[in-house]
Amino acid sequence: MDGFFATIGWGNFIIVLGVLIFVHEMGHYLVARWCGVRVEVFSIGFGREIFGWTDRSGTRWKVSLLPLGGYVKMFGEGNASVEEEQRENKSLTEQERSVSFAHKNVYQRSAVVAAGPIANFLFAFLVYAAAAYSLGFQKAESLETHGIGEVVANSAAEKAGMQKGDRIVAIDGKPLQDFSGLVEAVRGSEGRALSFLINRDGVELTLFAAPEIKSRINVETGKEEPLYTLGVNRPISQVDVGLGEAIVHGVTRTYEISVHILVSVGQLISGQGNLDEIGGPVKIAEVSSDVGKMGALSVLALMAALSVNLGLLNLFPIPMLDGGHLLFYFFEMVLGKPVNAKIQEIGLRVGVSLLLTLMIFFTINDLINLGKRTFGID
Repeated sequence: MDGFFATIGWGNFIIVLGVLIFVHEMGHYLVARWCGVRVEVFSIGFGREIFGWTDRSGTRWKVSLLPLGGYVKMFGEGNASVEEEQRENKSLTEQERSVSFAHKNVYQRSAVVAAGPIANFLFAFLVYAAAAYSLGFQKAESLETHGIGEVVANSAAEKAGMQKGDRIVAIDGKPLQDFSGLVEAVRGSEGRALSFLINRDGVELTLFAAPEIKSRINVETGKEEPLYTLGVNRPISQVDVGLGEAIVHGVTRTYEISVHILVSVGQLISGQGNLDEIGGPVKIAEVSSDVGKMGALSVLALMAALSVNLGLLNLFPIPMLDGGHLLFYFFEMVLGKPVNAKIQEIGLRVGVSLLLTLMIFFTINDLINLGKRTFGID
């Protein structure tokens, strides 16, 4: 499986995006059906249909040409003016009204709309919980008692002669307390050769190693991070966890990523964020390709993190997004009647314009950053 993801390269982008779109739209679909709404189309992608089929209930399942999104088309769903007309249209039969999205009460419509983002959060939770339950946790052990973990092949540590289990007593004459002290010394070396006092099976020896600069992709932020590395891993042991602990881990990780995203958005709005960290379609494709080389688990971790991103993005109160519809439904609950159709129509137009502007900005920003990385421009 790991080799498969590494081989298909940028095809990971289509897989990752396709799965997340399917999860999101399936949330809408399942709750719509639960509420008795007839679903006419379930589409992965936009534009011309590539292939598809129609099920017994009349839903057309299809994959379309442009993979940058998807949609569920429900009977009785449309723009604000259409929905208002359908509520007042006496020509609809009783059976048609019973399966029309526009004729469902505001709480049912809210549930259908909210189900997409909720499905994204649920997907991330399940990935993290399942990984914890099946693989367990990796417990960090003491560097003093266990020595260093695995030594990376062809790394600075291997070239210096370090071996698994070596206890690093001191670096440049300074006593080493724990693994974080080792990381701090290596990253602060700026490539300068360091002197390591090693205890190997009771025998002390001195080794010299110059940390190497590398770059890595953070699978949760998609950011490329340069850093100096020695090439030794933390001493760890595998700890099995129960179902309860796995569930707590799934909830915790999903919450932590959500908070991280919201903090990052807040920093961007306040002008404190870094535009280089913003990712659009090009950045997601690039990261998907890089992460695919790390194996199936890394691809799943990327999917989970992007699923949280997608869920949060859709909850923003922007007309055209799920959050925008939920905002209108909230006012409908408060006012006791739907928001004026003209106001909704204006809001939708503003939302479309805003989303198109953001998409163009993200894509241009992606291309600029890609060019910088390609040509080594700071």
